[in-house]
Amino acid sequence: MSPLLEVRELSVAFGTGKNKNYAVKSASFDVKKGETFGIVGESGSGKTTIGRSVMRLYPPESGEILYNGSRISGKIPVSEDRALTKKIQMIFQDPMSSLNERAKVHNIISEGLVNFSALPKAEVANRVAKALRDVGLPASFASRYPHEFSGGQRQRIGIARAIIMQPELIVADEPISALDVSIRAQVLNLMGKLKKEYALTYVFISHDLSVMRLFCDRIASMYKGRIVELADTQTLFENPMHPYTRSLLSAVPNPDPDVQRAKEYIAYDPLEHDYSKDQPSFIEASPGHYIYANEEEALRYKKRMRK
Repeated sequence: MSPLLEVRELSVAFGTGKNKNYAVKSASFDVKKGETFGIVGESGSGKTTIGRSVMRLYPPESGEILYNGSRISGKIPVSEDRALTKKIQMIFQDPMSSLNERAKVHNIISEGLVNFSALPKAEVANRVAKALRDVGLPASFASRYPHEFSGGQRQRIGIARAIIMQPELIVADEPISALDVSIRAQVLNLMGKLKKEYALTYVFISHDLSVMRLFCDRIASMYKGRIVELADTQTLFENPMHPYTRSLLSAVPNPDPDVQRAKEYIAYDPLEHDYSKDQPSFIEASPGHYIYANEEEALRYKKRMRK
């Protein structure tokens, strides 16, 4: 089966000349239909930039993005662009700033339908009501304004705005990081339920590996704009190879106080890499497990893998 989304050697830069900075450097990955693909990294690692490039908000400097085998990066016909807007939607990080405070919930959720379909008002109202019910909110909330809701409710409204378009792919950019700890699990469970009901595929962006372990099928870890490791979730947690990924995992808290006290944090030092003679590349160290390393590093990392 062909991947739903393909990112090929994607580089995204901001600024020009001496002020040019690369937010993403030669990133490559595939997302299979029906899976949840996670991108993890610290703030400034470039994970959100990748998500917004998939949404065609940030143009790539080089490389390309394919959707269902067709290129969607760069200039495309208007008809294709409108079709993609329906198929690819985004859930934003901050539910407080991603909703128009001056618009009623009905207008916020229905905006896509109004702009990209010719449905009668009654049908639009019915679909808004269904979208609200699907995210666990009463249909009567459609007549209210965003400031009347809690952060968790506002994020549910943001999710309703995405699913009402009946997309195939949703880019979820830190969808629970701005929420109270007590309701994060509720929103994750909701997203899991909607994935089954709507046959969704997710690109899930987060800095929280403990959440991604429960929610993602595969995970790519990023450091300063570059994907340094990519593997299925179980493999990444049991056999992390790149020292940056090992550092991230060592910082994940353990609920067992005895285990937590015994844990040792692994600090990552990018100066440990010597690429003066042997240049690194993104290689498949084992089936489905990719790392950014040179030949010497790849051999060394493989030796410490668990059998």
